[in-house]
Amino acid sequence: MSIGVPIKILHEAEGHVVTLETMTGEVYRGKLVEAEDNMNCQMSNITVTARDGRVSQLEQVFIRGSKIRFLILPDMLKNAPMFKKMTQKGSGGSGAAGRGKSAILRAQAAARGRGAPTRGGRGGNVFQRRR
Repeated sequence: MSIGVPIKILHEAEGHVVTLETMTGEVYRGKLVEAEDNMNCQMSNITVTARDGRVSQLEQVFIRGSKIRFLILPDMLKNAPMFKKMTQKGSGGSGAAGRGKSAILRAQAAARGRGAPTRGGRGGNVFQRRR
């Protein structure tokens, strides 16, 4: 199973300053050193704002992905090359069906055997006579 677009963008944010809020309400702002596919994040030079508003500094922190409520990533990632690839793939100049749809149609045609009408559908009459 491949990783999704949000995780790819999170990896693109490595080396940039991000803001991260945990499930308990603490806010961490600092440089994202490394992000894993399960959203575990290692950060450095962090400013921590506790729920009560107290601010403190940390040199290094590692936060488990399942404890992250949300991340704020740099705006510059809107121009990431990965988004350009996605738009090129998605906009196929002609109005033809995408790869998935054409594969389904081919499989259905092959199952019918050269365009013969289908028989039975979703079960229907199991005692139906065959010709």
